[in-house]
Amino acid sequence: TVIDVHDHDPGATTAVLLSADGGTTKVPFDMSDYGGIAFLAAFTTGTDIQKLEIVAAEDEALSTNLTVVKDSGSVAADALGDFVYLECTAEEIKQLGANLRYASARLTMETNTDECLVTSILFNPRFAYTGLTATTVA
Repeated sequence: TVIDVHDHDPGATTAVLLSADGGTTKVPFDMSDYGGIAFLAAFTTGTDIQKLEIVAAEDEALSTNLTVVKDSGSVAADALGDFVYLECTAEEIKQLGANLRYASARLTMETNTDECLVTSILFNPRFAYTGLTATTVA
């Protein structure tokens, strides 16, 4: 299992792929060696998280055949401690397109100053070994 935490600062009220800089630097996850992926988006500042989606694409840039795999529907995660969670299997992604390989989260926030932390969890590695997740302290 690989677990990581990402700052999501979209700077927009439209759906933005997981990014700390308004979508310029996207965070793709290569699903070729994992059985599934999960995202937990936790509200940190601003007004609220309105939607979380798991999306997949054929390329690492997340630009070719971007497809919604799962959708939280409308939510109003607007207080510290509020979070939205979605997960899917690699098989669910493949059912939507044989060449879909890279997954990510896409979030819609209410205002362009809203931010959240997104925890990504890649699970069921094809080749299990230890040390996939390490403690990170800045």
